[in-house]
Amino acid sequence: MSINISPLYLHSLNEREHSSAGLEHLPYKQRVRGSNPCAPTTKPHSTKRVRFFYFYTMSHFYILYSSILDKFYIGHTCDDLNERIRKHNSNHKGFTGSLGDWELKYQEIFEQKTLAYARERQVKKWKSRKLIEKLICSSAG
Repeated sequence: MSINISPLYLHSLNEREHSSAGLEHLPYKQRVRGSNPCAPTTKPHSTKRVRFFYFYTMSHFYILYSSILDKFYIGHTCDDLNERIRKHNSNHKGFTGSLGDWELKYQEIFEQKTLAYARERQVKKWKSRKLIEKLICSSAG
């Protein structure tokens, strides 16, 4: 009984080589490169505690108004609010991109992005211009 082996298969076997880690045979494109191919598998024994410092950025929930469209835009951001409004007023694709007259009418500040996003979803679910105008008026007075 003879075994027929494809010439392409034999060629691929000849191109395989050991990885630099020496653990197994890997094809050329999968071999490990560099002087330190992998991280240590054991944790270093250290008595020092590592302290992590978290820098919290404030998140904003905001409402913009366009006098040309006579419409509101509701959103949230973790970026600088003035920069975000500038982006809304710049020429780009999207709901706010065609006009440059969007102005900030209302904002709330949150410590977490999830809270700002939840507030955005809450106000959008209202689907009521009167409730949005009431919210804006309540902050003004």
